[in-house]
Amino acid sequence: MSTDAPPVPGRKDRGARLAELVLRVRELGIVGALVLLFVVTVIMEPRFADADSLRDLLLNASIFAILAVGQTLVIVTRNIDLSVSSVLALSAYFAGSVVSDHPGVPVWALFVMGIGMGMACGLFNGVLSTYGGVPSLVVTLGTLYAFRGLAFLWTDGRQVNAETLPDAFLNLGSGSVLGVPTLSLFAIAVVLVAGWWMRDFRAGRQLYAIGSNPEAARLAGVRSQRLVLLAFVVCGALAGLAGVLFTARFGTVDATAGAGYELTVIAAAVVGGVAIFGGVGTVYGAALGALLLTTITSSLIILKVSAFWQQAAIGALLILAIVLDRVVGVRLESALRQRSARRVA
Repeated sequence: MSTDAPPVPGRKDRGARLAELVLRVRELGIVGALVLLFVVTVIMEPRFADADSLRDLLLNASIFAILAVGQTLVIVTRNIDLSVSSVLALSAYFAGSVVSDHPGVPVWALFVMGIGMGMACGLFNGVLSTYGGVPSLVVTLGTLYAFRGLAFLWTDGRQVNAETLPDAFLNLGSGSVLGVPTLSLFAIAVVLVAGWWMRDFRAGRQLYAIGSNPEAARLAGVRSQRLVLLAFVVCGALAGLAGVLFTARFGTVDATAGAGYELTVIAAAVVGGVAIFGGVGTVYGAALGALLLTTITSSLIILKVSAFWQQAAIGALLILAIVLDRVVGVRLESALRQRSARRVA
């Protein structure tokens, strides 16, 4: 006669619900920090709440948010892509030069070409990292410089100017729909689609499994290499999309486009709750992190704080986020272990 206690309905899902609750609390914390920062800045400088100021804030955050979504897909698998800024530069100049030389090219074709170039770069990174067995940090650090070098060779000192770009294309970077910048609508769409895919599709959920425990995921039959490769390709595609939107936003593009963005994007993801150790985080948090960092930079600029302190503030926030992530992770692991022990007992 069996003495095993009957399973308690829903108990097996408590760990997942606890982890989800932690993520939601962290995202709400970012929202609270955003509101507090905005209120304090407006009190000190009312111009920060002007419509033009808010519009510029959303426009600046949109490109970082798109890049942060792609970076999140890679980071949750315990990898990283340092080359996104260089991929952005290649795609930005590619789109700008094509439409400058061939004004009749439809705008949608520019997106296809820019995203395609980004996918090719992401595929290169992914193949070396997964099937080549080279750590992604090493691979993408190399391609960060290699892709940027290609951009300098390609441009040969030239730049794309706004006066050579068609108005229909430039309106994507300056226009709005019902008061919301078109660029921000692109970012919102990317965040919602990526969040939906990672939450409701098996492949998206398996990315978390790979980052949480690669060996266990492999033993469970997860095709880790293919999924990590997919994450790199999507990250590259989103960097390519960001490059096209960068050209529409700024008009003037050269080989230095997006230089230094890679660190800001990684910081946005980590501040948004994406664990640098993999397995934890959402694209919503990463997008909020991008908005928070952009707001910090804009508020410090409008308050006439020196560039040194702007960088110092972002660095301090990044360190705090990593420490908080580690503390929360340890406590969450301990809580799940205690639940498991009680269940066995």
